[in-house]
Amino acid sequence: MKDRIKRIRKELDLTQQEFADRLGIKRGGIANYEVGRNEPADSVISLICREFDVNENWLRQGTGAIFLERTGDERIASFIGSVLASPEDSFKKRYISMLSAMSEAEWEALEKISLTMQGI
Repeated sequence: MKDRIKRIRKELDLTQQEFADRLGIKRGGIANYEVGRNEPADSVISLICREFDVNENWLRQGTGAIFLERTGDERIASFIGSVLASPEDSFKKRYISMLSAMSEAEWEALEKISLTMQGI
């Protein structure tokens, strides 16, 4: 499993610290998993799979695709769940709160700005 954990991190282009931060664990724990000093607990395996959309069968046994295919709605729901779990003063939470208070006219204006930025 040590090589698969490292592969996930590398595929996501994350440092051990960034990977650990996303999981809410210490960098040393990730280092220990990657060198095979420790095996992750089931709870850590679940965290990795949930946070990074990893196929649990691949992580445990190396079978199947590395990442799960998720619908747009599933990705949005996961993102909103992580935002709700973040501290009140986090940028993401403040930004989502601001978006939730926008009128339909403001949404239309934002869409026009976004399309202009994309060159559409």
